[in-house]
Amino acid sequence: MATGWAVAWAAGWVADGALTRAHAPERLGNLLVPALFGVVILMGWEFYVAGSKIPLVLLPAPSQIWAKLISSVPVLAADFMQTIVRAVIPGWIIGCLSGFLVALLCDRVDFLRRGLLPLGNLVAALPIVGVAPILVMWFGFDWPSKAAMVVVMTFFPMLINTLAGLSSASAMERDLMRSYGASWFTALVKLRLPAAMPFIFNALKINSTLALIGAIVAEFFGTPIVGMGFRMSTEVGRQGLDMVWAEIAVAAVTGSLFYGLLTLIERQVTFWHPSYRK
Repeated sequence: MATGWAVAWAAGWVADGALTRAHAPERLGNLLVPALFGVVILMGWEFYVAGSKIPLVLLPAPSQIWAKLISSVPVLAADFMQTIVRAVIPGWIIGCLSGFLVALLCDRVDFLRRGLLPLGNLVAALPIVGVAPILVMWFGFDWPSKAAMVVVMTFFPMLINTLAGLSSASAMERDLMRSYGASWFTALVKLRLPAAMPFIFNALKINSTLALIGAIVAEFFGTPIVGMGFRMSTEVGRQGLDMVWAEIAVAAVTGSLFYGLLTLIERQVTFWHPSYRK
């Protein structure tokens, strides 16, 4: 396994150096080097499992996971619909939107900001495994309880990041808006909200992973006979680790695509940010 990691690192290093010397486009290098690194890791994983004759219940090979994934497309699709479409996406939208709107209200009402922000640290410290059973009892065993779990996990990251972004405009810029006689709303729309966009997108990207984790973990504590978390817990009991890894692969690909889409939108919205300048 250590040799596989070393080979993957060396292959990525050589490919990166070759692309640099060939003056290849930066985007090509950003795609090719991680892809090559991942392929080498998967090959090393396959050879290690086959050579060591590791049982399936301990660590399935990538080929076994792929075979299970292909043969279980209907089951995986139903789990995807239950967890991602019905729980993660609605919960993520509600949590992020409500956190953003409450942040605007807190920015306007300082008493609310000083009273609500300390609760963010309290909620962040709450264990998921403790909150999830309570929400299942409140909202039932179907997807609403999982969406509620996602809302709880995504609300305060958006609230805190938005407030930090709204205060990121410099004092000179705020003084200039006041000297022009700009109202709070005008200054918000033309100065402070654009300055907060990097912080808002940072919260959106963080919440994209938190939402997936929260929904899957919540399904461990009660759900209909469908869902990614439900499938993982039942297949572990049946020692079907290839199915568990197939669900993990679907969740990982979904989360990566979601994160990548948000990053693409962020580049279009915050093209002016210094981090994107050459």
